[in-house]
Amino acid sequence: MTVLVALGANLLIAVAKAVGGLLTGSPALLSEAAHSVADSLNEVFLLAALRRSRRPADSRHPFGYGKERFFWSLLAAVGIFVMGGCFSFFQGFEALRNGGEESSGGYVAGLAVLVVSLLAEGASLFRAVHQVRGQGGAGGLRDPALRTVVAEDGTAVLGVTLAIVGMALHMITGQIVWEASASFAIGALLVGVAYWLGRDAREQLIGRAADPESSGRIRALLEAQPEIDSVESLLTMEIGLDSTLVAARIDLVPGLDSEEVEEVAVRIKRSVAHMVPEADQIFLDVTDAAAARAPSRGDEARGDGARADGVSTEAAGTEEATHRAGTAEGPAATGERGGA
Repeated sequence: MTVLVALGANLLIAVAKAVGGLLTGSPALLSEAAHSVADSLNEVFLLAALRRSRRPADSRHPFGYGKERFFWSLLAAVGIFVMGGCFSFFQGFEALRNGGEESSGGYVAGLAVLVVSLLAEGASLFRAVHQVRGQGGAGGLRDPALRTVVAEDGTAVLGVTLAIVGMALHMITGQIVWEASASFAIGALLVGVAYWLGRDAREQLIGRAADPESSGRIRALLEAQPEIDSVESLLTMEIGLDSTLVAARIDLVPGLDSEEVEEVAVRIKRSVAHMVPEADQIFLDVTDAAAARAPSRGDEARGDGARADGVSTEAAGTEEATHRAGTAEGPAATGERGGA
């Protein structure tokens, strides 16, 4: 619902800004129109992410499609950068190069469009912030779709404010540099937000570990089990918004038979899933820590063989040298000067 509200607001605002910008020739207003078009396209990306990420797991994607949200959020960040940020910089350079004058009616129309846009963007931002609070405050921003909407609406409110200030100063001073500066500021703002969203989506796409608090609780739970002698390693990875993979290599205490090992594994998995609900893919690798740390017998055999080969080679070389020394003829026997 939050994405749909943002999409409806951005579509209406984009049309209003584009019409107002073309009629008045305002670079700041055209920059904001490009910003709203980019936001509208991004909402379509986010709707696709929400729909596609809910598909169940299959044979080709055994861990599900949760990372679809991260992929489409990355595309949304690219859209903000290209369509919003770059076009805003272009409008700023065009304004400085060509200059421009607006009539008083153009100023009034442009400012009216921006004020209405500010109200609409503010309502959309209020809706997004309300949902973030409903999902636990900052924890709600783990959802890339909601995080993108909050970032878009926040930058839209700030961008419209910059456009209003730039247009007002242009109207007062008659200097186009104010609106050009507003376009540059909007462009820099959009590029910064796009970088922040893209960096976060990239980390989630390549496989980001669970938050340190969850990892610490899982490790503490494993170490507290009486059947576990040591936890050799613990690996976690977010594979979706509410799905986390947990893989632990554990060393069990001696004396457990196969049935006891199975019972322990089942109980530990249930305990981890109960403590961290998003940990829905749990794998336990039972290993012998002492044997893993010590060199294997094969390595020792290869080392002994290498040492034996070295000794035999050395002995053979010594024997060959002795044979040559015994059979070679010295200078007195051959009648030649010098040795062999």
